[in-house]
Amino acid sequence: MVKLALFPRKGATVRRKRSGSGASQQSAGGLWDQPQLLNLAADVLMLLCAVALAYAAVISVVRLPFFPLKQLLVASALDQVSPAQIEYAAQTSLDGNFFTVNLDNVRSAFEKLPWVRKASVRRRWPDGIELTIEEHVAVARWRGSDSEARLVNSHGELFTASLSDGQTALPLFGGPEGSAAVMLARYREFAELLASLGRSSRVVTLSPRLAWQLRLDDGLTLELGRDQTKHPLHERLQRFTGIYAEVRARAKASINTIDMRYPNGFALRLGRTEALARQDMPITERKGNT
Repeated sequence: MVKLALFPRKGATVRRKRSGSGASQQSAGGLWDQPQLLNLAADVLMLLCAVALAYAAVISVVRLPFFPLKQLLVASALDQVSPAQIEYAAQTSLDGNFFTVNLDNVRSAFEKLPWVRKASVRRRWPDGIELTIEEHVAVARWRGSDSEARLVNSHGELFTASLSDGQTALPLFGGPEGSAAVMLARYREFAELLASLGRSSRVVTLSPRLAWQLRLDDGLTLELGRDQTKHPLHERLQRFTGIYAEVRARAKASINTIDMRYPNGFALRLGRTEALARQDMPITERKGNT
């Protein structure tokens, strides 16, 4: 058998089948054949590097000892917080320089002081921190079920602090935990009504059953009971202010307690032993009865 070798004629086109691996290599090398994409990627990398270097430079600069804190400026007048307490809180919280000091930590340190209700701090160029403090304004003493001695501020909030000699005359509140705000609102309401008699509440008590009791500045105990829709506390106290002067004038003994829980009257508890037989005796509001 004779084998003939076929050679392409001159001018003929020879087609060769390309393998799959060659095609993938050509497609993979396509990115390198696109200078526009390469230039864009290089620009992005250079930009990221520049940002990182700038950030590192800023951090390094602010941490240098070029911006030390030199002064703490107290922008509010203080009555209860002492300079020694301010200095102590500053020494324990002012860490870093003008840029790195943590203002949240500084604020928290000052708000832990006994008489501080709120504190706000801000940087003051070039080397200071400005401090503003809102102090608690004590309006009453508090005696809760846990017997812990605390104070009630003008917002009806409880806080712990030591009283000065001039504050020991504050009224005393006693009631369930969480009732301080309600008791303060009632105390202010009671004060308006008692002012017409020239009297004030020295002790305000709210029982676990929500019954109210007042002890006035003259030693009289006033039982008001629970607030009711038909017979609200305001109405009972108004009845008391209307009969108090006459009852005191006509009583033949000192009055220890007046019970206003009766719908249409009241009862007296007299202080003298010989008057105990009349204790808690209901009395109508008709003029002339005692």
